[in-house]
Amino acid sequence: MYRRLLRKLNEQKVRKDDEFPIRLSKDLGSMVDSIHNVVGESDDIIQRDFKIGSKVKASLFFVDGLVFDSGIEDRIIRPLIYFAKIDEERTTKQFVDYLLTEVITFIEAKEVPTIDEAILALLSGETLLVIDGVDKLLLFETRQFNQRGIEEPESEVIVRGPRDGFNEVLHTNVMLIRRRLRDPNLTVQFGQLGRRSKTDFAIVYLKGITNQDLVEEVRYRLSCIDLDLLSETGVIEQYIEENVLSPFPQVLRTERPDKTIHALTNGKVIIVVDGTPFILMAPITFSDLLKSTEDNYDRWQISSFIRLLRYFAAFMAVFLPGLYIAMVSYHQGMIPTVFALSIAGTREGVPFPGFVEAFLMELTFELLREAGIRLPRAIGQTIGIVGGLVIGDAAVRAGIVSPVMVIIVAITAIASFAIPAYNVSITFRLLRFGVMVAAAMFGLFGIVIVYILINIHLVGLRSFGSYYTSPFAPYKFEEWLDLMIRGPLVLLKNRPSEPRMLDEKRKDV
Repeated sequence: MYRRLLRKLNEQKVRKDDEFPIRLSKDLGSMVDSIHNVVGESDDIIQRDFKIGSKVKASLFFVDGLVFDSGIEDRIIRPLIYFAKIDEERTTKQFVDYLLTEVITFIEAKEVPTIDEAILALLSGETLLVIDGVDKLLLFETRQFNQRGIEEPESEVIVRGPRDGFNEVLHTNVMLIRRRLRDPNLTVQFGQLGRRSKTDFAIVYLKGITNQDLVEEVRYRLSCIDLDLLSETGVIEQYIEENVLSPFPQVLRTERPDKTIHALTNGKVIIVVDGTPFILMAPITFSDLLKSTEDNYDRWQISSFIRLLRYFAAFMAVFLPGLYIAMVSYHQGMIPTVFALSIAGTREGVPFPGFVEAFLMELTFELLREAGIRLPRAIGQTIGIVGGLVIGDAAVRAGIVSPVMVIIVAITAIASFAIPAYNVSITFRLLRFGVMVAAAMFGLFGIVIVYILINIHLVGLRSFGSYYTSPFAPYKFEEWLDLMIRGPLVLLKNRPSEPRMLDEKRKDV
C-alpha cells in the first residue's frame, strides 16, 4: 500500500519548466539572452566576454564566491585568448574537441545538451562557456567552497575511537567514507532533491553485500519526494519512513565516519546530503539504537557490561517515574516497611498527589534541558546544572515536591543521557509521560499494559522491510552474541540477518 501511494504521488508530479525546454542556438546573443532570462537579474552571476584566438566571440558565466577565480583566469580564459588557433574549416564538433583536448587544461570539462542542465550546474558553482557559432554548452568544474574543518562530532562523543566527523560538504563526507573503505565495490550514486533548492545527495552502498532490492527501494522512495526545499536529512527521514505515527526512528542518523563504515559492511544503505553533517543509514533494528561504535574498540567484557548498562538505562528512562507513581499511589504494600515510612515522611506536607508531583518535576527538567540546548554552550551547561540544583532544592524547601521525587527525576535524566542516539533518548522521554499517565490511572497494571502495547507496536514495525525487533522477534538466538552483550570478535563470524544481505559471512571460516 505504501509503495502504491508513493507511485501515485510520483505520477502526479508535473514539471512545468520541462514542458517548453529552451533550444540551443549557434547565435551567441540569443544564447546569452536565454541564460539571462533564466537566471534573472542576479548581480552575483558574472559574465565575462572575450574572443577565442582573437576571432571567435565567447561568453563565460560563473557565480561569484562559488568558484576558483584564479583557476578560471589561468586555465580557461588565458589559454583560449592566447593559445587557441582558429581554423575556419573546423566543424563544430572538431572545434569543441580541439578546445577540450589541446587548449583548456581543466581536468573536469564536459558538454551539456540543454540549457536547464547547464544553468543548474552554473548555480552549483561550475563555470559555463558559450561560444558563437557553436550549438554546444561547455561546463568546467571550478567549485570551491568555504567549509568547516573536519572536527570531532559533538552529538556522538566517545572515549575511544577516531575523532573526525562529517561536515556540511557532500564531497568531503564521501571522501571520508572512501578513505576508510578502499573497496572497489563501494558504490556512490549522486542525485538532487528539491525543486528550488536542487540539493545534492548521494546514495552509498557496498555492492556484493547490500541487497539490490533494498537499494532500489531507497532510490524509489527518494525519487518520490516532491518539495521545494531540502535543507537537512531530517526532512528526508520523515518522507521515507514507513510509519509516520511511530515515535521510534526507522532511520538512524550519525556524524561519525567509522559508524558509517560499520553500517555499510552490515548491508545498510547510506544517504549523504549536501549542507548537513548528519547522514542517514537504513534499515535499522531496535538493537541498533542502543549500540555504539565504541563497543567494537574495547574488550568484549567491557563492551558487554556497558551495553547491558544501556538497556537498563533505557528501562529506567521510560518506566522509573511511572513505577514511583504506582508504588506511592496504589501499591504501598509492595514497598519495604522502612522505606515506605521514609517516603511517607518526606511526602508529609506535599500538597499534590504523586502523579502531579512527578509530572511537574519532569516537565520542569525538560524545560531546563531544552533551554540549555538553545542557549550558548557555556551558559547552557551552567543553566542546566545550576537551574536543576536551585529549582530542585527550592521545590523541596517549599514543600511542593518530596526529596525522593527529586532523586527519581535526577536518576531518570541521567539514564536518558546514557542512550547513544539523541533522537532515541527523546523517544524514551516521550514514552515516559505516557507511562506516568497509565500508572496514575491503573497502577502497575497500567504500566504492564503500556509495556505490552509498546512491544506490540515494535513487533509490527518495519524499517525498509526489515523486522524492527530482530533478533528478538523473529527469534534468532545465534545473533544474541552481538545483541545485549558483545561477544568476542573471533566468534562474530556472521553478519546480522536484518537487513538481508548477499554475503552473510564477515570473513571466510
